[in-house]
Amino acid sequence: MTAVHGTSVDITTPDGVADSYFTHPDDGAAHPGVLLIQDGFGVRPSLRAMADRIAAHGYSVLLPNAFYRSGRAPVVEMPEYIDPAARPEIFQQVIPLIRALPPEALRADAGAYLAWLAASPQVTAGKVGVTGYCMGARLAVLTAAMFPDRVGAVAGFHGGPLVTDTPDSPHLTVGNITAELYFAHAGEDHHMTAEHIAAFDKALDAAGVRFRTEVYPGAQHGYTQADTAAYDRESAERHYRELLDLFDRNLPR
Repeated sequence: MTAVHGTSVDITTPDGVADSYFTHPDDGAAHPGVLLIQDGFGVRPSLRAMADRIAAHGYSVLLPNAFYRSGRAPVVEMPEYIDPAARPEIFQQVIPLIRALPPEALRADAGAYLAWLAASPQVTAGKVGVTGYCMGARLAVLTAAMFPDRVGAVAGFHGGPLVTDTPDSPHLTVGNITAELYFAHAGEDHHMTAEHIAAFDKALDAAGVRFRTEVYPGAQHGYTQADTAAYDRESAERHYRELLDLFDRNLPR
């Protein structure tokens, strides 16, 4: 794969400065932009490695610290191997950070990230791709709905919750989306039950959105994350294949 160049960048938002990681092929050329939205455990080495792997396939990838309002990453110190069953206090630390991201904060942040990508000389003109993990899949859907003119492809992996009974539920926003969507739900995931998946697909169908939904049998919530107890190598590799195919179909070269 192509060698990549990764750097730390600070992105000014309406609410402060988001410390971020930006990585792109080390060839001096511009490449399609990708926004990678973290899971609840935050920006850490394994997520930067995921960004590098996507970049090596010919993309310029931005990974912002979604929790920047609470500090620079790592906002919560994570062990090298994350096993929430053995460390239940991890969830107690990250859940308040996740809940502190209402739609108005997301709109401000996503607008800043997309503007930064549009201004970067390493990013080609045109729509970008967005990929999100766990809570990031929810944020990816909302970003595509808020900025349909900027987002051309969205992928969500072991995402949730995508269907809630609140007015800001992602499934209620999909009518604005112009991107092609791909979702790979975990077969063992109480965040997205079969009923949730059916309701989300129904909303996408009704909105006329181009999408494909799959369930990876036996996979746990978090299966893409190599530094966690939920990691499943076969499902994670499948996720990369589907993600890159989606971006290759939809993002301008």
